[in-house]
Amino acid sequence: MSIEVLNLSKYFGNQAAVDDISFTVKKGEILGFLGPNGAGKSTTMKIMVGYIRASSGEVRINGQKVDVDNLETRKVIGYLPENNPLYTEMYVREYLEFIGKIYKIKNVRQRVDEMIEAVGLEAEQNKKIGLLSKGYKQRVGLAQALIHNPSVLILDEPTSGLDPNQIAEIRTLIKRLGKEKTVILSTHIMQEAEATCDKIIIISKGKLVANNSAAALKDYAAKQTVYVEYDETPSKTELTKIPHVSKVKELNNGWLIETSEDVDLRKAVASHAQQKRWLVLTLQVKNKSLEEVFRELTQ
Repeated sequence: MSIEVLNLSKYFGNQAAVDDISFTVKKGEILGFLGPNGAGKSTTMKIMVGYIRASSGEVRINGQKVDVDNLETRKVIGYLPENNPLYTEMYVREYLEFIGKIYKIKNVRQRVDEMIEAVGLEAEQNKKIGLLSKGYKQRVGLAQALIHNPSVLILDEPTSGLDPNQIAEIRTLIKRLGKEKTVILSTHIMQEAEATCDKIIIISKGKLVANNSAAALKDYAAKQTVYVEYDETPSKTELTKIPHVSKVKELNNGWLIETSEDVDLRKAVASHAQQKRWLVLTLQVKNKSLEEVFRELTQ
């Protein structure tokens, strides 16, 4: 089941929380929805599930428009909000049966059994939710999002506050679910998106700044940056004349020189130095990390 976000905007007064963004997600695809805090991720997701209305634009699930009054689209969406609201005085099984009855699920006890096994809650199923660890509370939240077997799963910061073991377990579960559902995963952690997602979108100050496959974003991160020191003190303007160079930055006693092209920048830098009769004292490759790419796109 596909998701289309078309020219979506949301204003609170004069402030644009979401500013004319568009993207699509296909069935069986896990989309990483990234951005710094306050970028507009949660607002976008609330519009996508029909919790709040957009100021303009629209969201369509399998061609059907999502709206706060459209209960049909809500039937096919599973949603785990960032704050994961739960009835902490209820027992795990009791709570999941309650959610199942809201969705009018037949054989609700059998379905609850399936969900408890799917998210690994067997040992905790007879405990009160308020007594569970953060990791197990997240599993309860996932179970309630999945209990009606939705085609679309929207998860807002599902690993927030979890320890490394819990994060790994939740990631594994999400990857398994992604084989049969359309999943949108909100996070501000690049490693999480890299480990889990097929496609990555980055949003900053309400605007879309990247929309590509995880592999393509990694390729972008791998575009070369070299650190070079000369026996001369060249000007920044002169260094920007080197072929393929997109950015030059002074650093310590040398220069960081970047390219956005798929070339070996060392050859261009060395050739330019030879033409200028400069002695190259240091020439090192410094590839960007995904975190550096994220900061570059969102600052």
